[in-house]
Amino acid sequence: MQPDSRVRPNLVYLFADQLRYHACGFAGDPWAQTPNMDLLAKQGIDFTNATSCTPVCAAHRASLFTGKYQSSHGMVINELRLSPEHRCFGHVLTQSGYDTAYIGKWHLWADELGNHRAVRNGFVPPGPYRLGFDGYWAGYNFNHNSYNAFYFEDTCTPIPYQGYEADIQTGMALDYIQQAVAKNNPFALFLSWGPPHDPWGADNTPAEYWEMFQKTDIQPRPNFSDQPDPYADQWGQLDDRYLSNLQSSMRGYYAQTANIDWNLGRVMDCLDRLGLAESTILVFTSDHGEMFGSQGRRAKNIFYDEACHVPFLLRQSGRTPAGSTTEVCLNTVDIMPTLLSLMDLPVPTTAEGEDLSHWAEGRSGPEPAAAFMQGMGTTAAWADGSEWRGLKDRQFTYAIYRRDREELLFDNLADHYQTRNLAEDANWSSTLRHYREMLLAWMQSQNDTFEACTWHRDQWMNNRNIMRGAKDGTHDLTLL
Repeated sequence: MQPDSRVRPNLVYLFADQLRYHACGFAGDPWAQTPNMDLLAKQGIDFTNATSCTPVCAAHRASLFTGKYQSSHGMVINELRLSPEHRCFGHVLTQSGYDTAYIGKWHLWADELGNHRAVRNGFVPPGPYRLGFDGYWAGYNFNHNSYNAFYFEDTCTPIPYQGYEADIQTGMALDYIQQAVAKNNPFALFLSWGPPHDPWGADNTPAEYWEMFQKTDIQPRPNFSDQPDPYADQWGQLDDRYLSNLQSSMRGYYAQTANIDWNLGRVMDCLDRLGLAESTILVFTSDHGEMFGSQGRRAKNIFYDEACHVPFLLRQSGRTPAGSTTEVCLNTVDIMPTLLSLMDLPVPTTAEGEDLSHWAEGRSGPEPAAAFMQGMGTTAAWADGSEWRGLKDRQFTYAIYRRDREELLFDNLADHYQTRNLAEDANWSSTLRHYREMLLAWMQSQNDTFEACTWHRDQWMNNRNIMRGAKDGTHDLTLL
């Protein structure tokens, strides 16, 4: 029997782009100005070990909406078009009677690197490629310029933003919430902000927030290195220009984060004003982080904490314990099963993540052995050499590169900045072997054969569109 729709919880899911856990005030960052994030952490539960299973934009979103890993959904680099064959978050919501809304960056449609503003790469037509989000749509594939930006609704005519994109998007979200309440029907809103993704200059940041940080001496983390990581792809490599602009870039990053915090506060105020706090699950999170020179890298797409460790705050007044934390390893693929369970909705049998709703409610119970991660290769182009696999549990991070099978093992409790590779210490050989075997067993269960990036291009793709990665019993992924 279907639950009464009038008592079903609403869902407001807010996610920033490239916001790392360590840049939030509630996480202890000394430079962050995030009073609303900090308040939300006091009102709900903080998943302190939330992990992006693939710390890059499109792959994260594909895992979020499908509940699957890269080796199953096929979004192995950014510039691809996700197959609509999967049963997704939006499908369950729509078919369960929810009004749905998606506002902001989508990044699951473009298939042409370097031509992001073209209509053919930005407009996602109504239908199967919206993955079940059949209600209100104000989206675009991606565009990291927060001024002079635009979005699409149900036609291919671009609609320009008049002002700072994140501010306007939040205003649209507030309007949607107020209209949805009047319908007396449960609703699910996803708001995907672009900041604090680069560019981080004054021309891409509201002036009042830019000025807030211009006299702030923001320092890189202690694991900063100006020696480039040889495993980084072209998007992760350091160069002299990046290093010379690092202080200014970090100021812009923190300024954009402060603006996102302000917009989060607007949503929280709206829910409170409309009396929706108890009937609405509110989530604030991010798709991945930013390295800023840590470990000799920039950007993301790597297993180090600066890239894969993301904020994940969840609040439903009266249900989630206020001001609580949990160290359970919430992974991207776990988000859909967890939220659908909190909403008393069916979890697709195809989902590969776990339901951690009991942890959200403050109850201990089953939990994943670790958060498993996949790095299929370079961020936005077919290039071999940077592929990796990894895992993270409550204490350790283990990873291995495909290129030369270089292994890394970090004790995150004793070594917060991941500066001591225990894989090089014979005293840790048994621990290394344990995690090596754990990762291998998981990869075998996923039919993940650790191929080169270009292998996926040759086996899975047709004109940069995913045809289908079909698993069979021989560890062979074939085209439909």
